Amino acid sequence: MAALASILSVAPASAQTTKTPIGHVIVIFQENISFDHYFATYPVAKNDPGEPAFHASPGTPSVNGLTPALLTRNPNKANPFRLPRSKAATCGMNHEYTPEQRAYDGGLMDKFVEYLSPAQAGPGCPPNAVMGYFDGNTVTALWNYAQHFAMNDNFFGANFGPSTVGAINLVSGNTHGASPADLSDEGNPVVVQGTVIADPDPLFDDCSNPKRGLVALAGRNIGDLLNDKGVTWGWFQGGFRPTGSKDGKAVCGDKSINIAGKTVTDYIPHHEPFQYYSQTANARHLPPSAAAMIGKTDQAKHQYDLKDFDDALAKGYLPAVSFLKAKAIQDGHAGLGHSNPLDEQRFIVATVNAVSRSAYWKDTAIIIAYDDSDGWYDHVMPPILNGSAVAGVDALSGPGRCGNPAAGAYPGRCGYGPRLPLLVISPYSRVNFVDHGLASQTAILRFIEDNWGLGPIGDQSFEAIGGSLEPMFDFHDATAKPIVLDAVTGAVVP
Repeated sequence: MAALASILSVAPASAQTTKTPIGHVIVIFQENISFDHYFATYPVAKNDPGEPAFHASPGTPSVNGLTPALLTRNPNKANPFRLPRSKAATCGMNHEYTPEQRAYDGGLMDKFVEYLSPAQAGPGCPPNAVMGYFDGNTVTALWNYAQHFAMNDNFFGANFGPSTVGAINLVSGNTHGASPADLSDEGNPVVVQGTVIADPDPLFDDCSNPKRGLVALAGRNIGDLLNDKGVTWGWFQGGFRPTGSKDGKAVCGDKSINIAGKTVTDYIPHHEPFQYYSQTANARHLPPSAAAMIGKTDQAKHQYDLKDFDDALAKGYLPAVSFLKAKAIQDGHAGLGHSNPLDEQRFIVATVNAVSRSAYWKDTAIIIAYDDSDGWYDHVMPPILNGSAVAGVDALSGPGRCGNPAAGAYPGRCGYGPRLPLLVISPYSRVNFVDHGLASQTAILRFIEDNWGLGPIGDQSFEAIGGSLEPMFDFHDATAKPIVLDAVTGAVVP
């Protein structure tokens, strides 16, 4: 995000009427991290020599992390273990809908090694890898943001499942309404009874891979509600801008090299939820017709490259609501051929630094959230507020069952799912504050709906059971000061 480094103070466009003093919401939606994977020992870091040191401020509240008993006498086949900064690049874990339920074992939380061990096999990917966690010497920036702003330690995925499930829940709260209604990939269920439970690619995207299975979603999403009220918005994703065309279709060919030396394609279609809906999809990856149209309805249909976010921030056209998805090497998703905390930190810090230096800071809330847990160990059993009973698919409460489904409930949406990190960075954020209130990914959706008076999506959207972000704010007192961090070390820049 080179342009972010040279942001000038530009007077923001007038904002729409809002319920709170927040006139701009920026959701940085990252990948595949359980709460314990990043915050297991917060606020205590080991501070090994050669790693960025972290020392908590006096009075820092504790979190529901790993106790000495869980660290040394864990019910799983292996104890949790600290991953040093030198081992930031790891294998990816298994994090599918059914294996996650089996690992949670009816709330015993003791089968992670059996069911969620690394998806890859080979050296450096042992079964106990799923029990690894980082501390403030590696995820230093996030720990520093928690020190200066607010975090939640009781925040969950809306339901079990991988990235696409979390992304769709973020924007609509409803993974049901899929076509085709049933789809498998090499015998593994992807869509069951009209509900997405895995990672198919979106039908309305030239850069999708048909071999993954192409899926469309019916129903409404937050983009429809924002359009109805004339509120500016956009989804900005790394690598979205096409590098060319083939047979009349866009080609997304940009690649980057991560810290493991692997070359990775920037754009991942199944991370872009609005491309599953015909009314919000920009299938050809068309650019905005002008910088002044970013956030407004034109040929781009509110779907953009991250470079367009840079332009909007620099030129005074930042939409009221922005969803940001990093290019693959910076999205945090584990995997030697994907991402890691250090590459991720560069993106998050560059973005937050740029916004905090801009004229938008005074009425902005930056929300850092994650789509799923990647299967990484977390010791907290989520409350099951929505049950499901699909034979051969659900398994938390026994064969074919995950909780108790209500009559008429859409199947394949058992949740809450795994516990995930959540941080809020804003002048209206509470400072060095840990919210223990129960919430899920759709609390973000609900905050946007309530702030702009959009009304609900309905149709069994999880927005109704998502909880609230408001305890993380103090809307009467904008005293949280912006901080600038070093993108490499994560340390506060004096």
